[in-house]
Amino acid sequence: MKELQVGLIGCGAIGRDHAQRIQNKLQRAKIVAVTDVIKESAQKVAQLCGCKVAETAEDIIADPKIDAVVVTAWDPAHKELVLECIKHKKFVFCEKPLATEAKGAKEIIKAEMEGGQRLVQVGFMRRYDKGYRQMKELIDAGEIGAPLLVHSAHRNVASGQGVTEDFMITQTCIHEIDLTKWLIQDDYDSVRCIVGRTSKEAPEGLRDPQMVMIRTKSGICIDIEVFLNARFGYDIQCQVVGENGTVNLPDPSYPPIRKEAFKGTSLCMDWSVRFIEAYDVELQEWIDNTLEGITSGPNSWDGYIAALTADLLIQSRDEGGTEIKLNTPERPVFYA
Repeated sequence: MKELQVGLIGCGAIGRDHAQRIQNKLQRAKIVAVTDVIKESAQKVAQLCGCKVAETAEDIIADPKIDAVVVTAWDPAHKELVLECIKHKKFVFCEKPLATEAKGAKEIIKAEMEGGQRLVQVGFMRRYDKGYRQMKELIDAGEIGAPLLVHSAHRNVASGQGVTEDFMITQTCIHEIDLTKWLIQDDYDSVRCIVGRTSKEAPEGLRDPQMVMIRTKSGICIDIEVFLNARFGYDIQCQVVGENGTVNLPDPSYPPIRKEAFKGTSLCMDWSVRFIEAYDVELQEWIDNTLEGITSGPNSWDGYIAALTADLLIQSRDEGGTEIKLNTPERPVFYA
């Protein structure tokens, strides 16, 4: 049985997790080389995986013995690394965002279409979560009628160091931006982002929470709460309201506890734990498809639409919450 030879670029937290996932948990793939601008990080991951450390990202991408590349480097490097993979006709799994701005994602689309083959998958792992997939099956089957409204919340325990207001959109809300469009299968028409009262738990200079509102071309209204310093837990919520019913994202299953006059269940506190199974499914499907020479997950066009939506939400917020039209072109047949 053929085994996919994978090179990994970027050995931070998510890179380390993906490397160990591919090496020790998933099937039909092996990490054969890693690299990072911080050599100590690359060496630690190489020791965990029993693989070599490449001097540069370009060395990994150009290596004829490497079949596919996983990009988990810092966000500003994504565009150039993906473009280099396309140049060498290498399948590439790129963690979100595909590019830090929509114009960068458009460059990737242009290069991929000129090359004549879809090679890129973007790491929108929510599409692989069991609960979201169950929701989509019910919506697609017409169980709740035509969707009318979507209510979502993305709540983190704490924002951590160095988090900016733009990060809240480009790194946090970006999941809901992609996921909601996938759930309801409707293009976005206009967006708004407003800021109200800021939590006392938010770091100085960070307006948190923020509210995102999106209207689709068919008129579905979407609201997304983005709250990075909710403190009580990592809480992801989604409800789709249809003409004949509603469907909610199920909470993770934890054993109920009764003790000391208390009855309840624990809450998840860590995003990597909440979606650990989704990451496994996502990368296993990518491995299997890549071995077959195809891509089927979130593609460059999906990455572009998410980046464009994020760009305009940031613009709306900075303009005081004005409504902005997307005016997006039709999805190319190449990405159908």
